[in-house]
Amino acid sequence: MAIGDELISRGVLSSEQLSAAVAEQSNSGERLERVLVRLGFATRRDVLAVIADQFHMPVVDPGALDVEPEILAALPPKIIFKHRCVPISRENGVLTIATSDPYDLAAADELRLATGCPIDMVLADEEELAKFIRANYGVGGDTLDAMAAGLDKAGHVELKPHDEAEQAQEASVIKLVNDLLAEAISERATDVHVEPYEHELIVRYRIDGVLQKANVPPSINRFGAAIISRLKIMANLNIAEKRRPQDGRITFKPRLPGQAPQEFDLRVSIIPMLFGEGVVLRILSKTAVLLSLNDLGMPDNVLKSWDGLIARPHGILLVTGPTGSGKSTTLYASLNRIVSDAIKIITVEDPVEYHVAGVNQIQVNNKVGLDFAAGLRSILRHDPDVVLIGEIRDKETADTAIQASLTGHLVFSTLHTNDAAGATTRLLDMGVEPFLVSSSVEGIMAQRLVRRICKECGATYKADPADLPHGFVLPESGELRRGPGCRACRNTGYRGRVGVYELLRMNDDLRHMITERDSAPDIAHKAKAAGDLTTLIEDGYTKVREGLTTIEEVLSAVSA
Repeated sequence: MAIGDELISRGVLSSEQLSAAVAEQSNSGERLERVLVRLGFATRRDVLAVIADQFHMPVVDPGALDVEPEILAALPPKIIFKHRCVPISRENGVLTIATSDPYDLAAADELRLATGCPIDMVLADEEELAKFIRANYGVGGDTLDAMAAGLDKAGHVELKPHDEAEQAQEASVIKLVNDLLAEAISERATDVHVEPYEHELIVRYRIDGVLQKANVPPSINRFGAAIISRLKIMANLNIAEKRRPQDGRITFKPRLPGQAPQEFDLRVSIIPMLFGEGVVLRILSKTAVLLSLNDLGMPDNVLKSWDGLIARPHGILLVTGPTGSGKSTTLYASLNRIVSDAIKIITVEDPVEYHVAGVNQIQVNNKVGLDFAAGLRSILRHDPDVVLIGEIRDKETADTAIQASLTGHLVFSTLHTNDAAGATTRLLDMGVEPFLVSSSVEGIMAQRLVRRICKECGATYKADPADLPHGFVLPESGELRRGPGCRACRNTGYRGRVGVYELLRMNDDLRHMITERDSAPDIAHKAKAAGDLTTLIEDGYTKVREGLTTIEEVLSAVSA
């Protein structure tokens, strides 16, 4: 029985869904079971069960296997990557091989010839098997093996009679770079770091705010120059220039298993280092679904107050925090909350990270003199109701933003300060007059991002009061949560992030203190005494008690 009919007979699929999947298959050329999973009509587990029954094959979980190195070496990496299968055990001379594609009948014959022994095939989930291959053979291991064939005896790349640009366009180099970028995206990385050292090339991914080494074979070191040249070509940079920093951008559309094609914008920064050029790529999804304010993790009282502030007709609203603390996400969610046909919203950003329907967005271009201040002056002549400035970096931008707020515009922007109260003194330090700050700023949100405890492996434990920081109050149960680590979270115990917030809402007392140039700690103390301020550390501790994160994670992001 065909796989679609079998899924219908098991009650997993309807006839209408099967027809829709077949129609989609005729357009995409994919296998039917992959289309069913991508469209959400069936799960990978459902499909795997049907295939296992059809071929009378047992199912294994590759991630739960502990395979000995000599077994892994029983097949050449070239064959493993070609047929997406791995040896997992050997018993009585029979080699057991896990595959995700039992339809590939020619693979069995090639495997017997390569191993010279009888083989027994078992079935594994395609994505789990791909993770197992990457973990044990490295990202791009097959490509690196093929490229190694072009090395001379000393282990150097043989220079062919064409220039470096042509070399970087070779199919093997293109595939290797695409594999590295696709792996980063599938692992939810926000940045890719390519770092040259004297005897190795290290690739690291920033996942949930923490750098983690990518699993790449050591032989990648020999192809560092080719990889960097390929990235330069993709970003339309000068590959001959190796002495100066360069910046560019790449539009990348990877094909990820079980996912619809998605376009990503990669911001590329290249800087000359001691042993070569270092590369950092910021990954931005052009089609990512914008989070709503309700999804960010704001406490109810903060969300209610912030909703009131973003509905105001004029004034300045600031979001503060270090780089990578989620400020842009909060601003985009806020704009998404208020966007409508009745108001005009214009932004000046560097870079434009997300496209928001109904919002006019401008990209900063310093090469032609379009910075934040110049962009803001220009867009005020376009009759906006709401303006977003990516960042207030200098007095000129601050003065222009304040004048915009005083002339009837609602202005959103960001500052790099440690807490909400510090934003007022930062503006004063820029040279802005105190009375202008006090009369224009309506609210300041400070925030951080902390990693969420992994939902797959998170568990409760009895906390020892002696290990708790001063000021932390245990819940009545005396239990907290933590994650020991699993495959889903790359053995970190965390997966995903949640925001920690404090909101300083202006009142007459605080405005008077700003006019008198009082310090940030005094302003924060006054607001807290009046019950108008819940600090970052207090919100973090609340999220610990709620089981969302750990004390260690909060203390690493927020000073107590």
